[in-house]
Amino acid sequence: MPFARRSHADRERGHVLRNAGFTLIELLIVVGIIAVLAAIALPTYTNYITKTRRTAAKGCLSEYANYMERYYTTNLRYDQDAASNSNTLASANLDCATPQRTGTDYGYSFPSGAASVSSYTIQAVPQGTQLARDTLCGTLTINQAGARNISGGTGTVAQCW
Repeated sequence: MPFARRSHADRERGHVLRNAGFTLIELLIVVGIIAVLAAIALPTYTNYITKTRRTAAKGCLSEYANYMERYYTTNLRYDQDAASNSNTLASANLDCATPQRTGTDYGYSFPSGAASVSSYTIQAVPQGTQLARDTLCGTLTINQAGARNISGGTGTVAQCW
């Protein structure tokens, strides 16, 4: 029956089946909607990642401040121990500063190069992509009195801490 005439119902069914796909205009509209959503979502996601990394650096600065206070309690000074060994942040060997945590995004150091006998300031300097993305806060600092500050950013201490 390959050459038999098709009935009206068969022709209608065939017509419906042929129109079951998407037109080019419909596909372009969907692609446009996805592009708009991606244009909104990507910057929001990037800002979220930047803030999350900054928060991790603030936590690490707090850990360093705790280390410094324990060091002072043991040695009665911030700069060296009883054997005259200099206190360096590298000697703290904190887990928060490892590359798996915040070490690739922030570098931790004393801005003046070392702590003094009775005071210190610790800074978290953004590095790599964090440096380019975090223009709001820049470098975060904390000192022996717990005073927090920023430098190199356009924001305020309240926004960043």
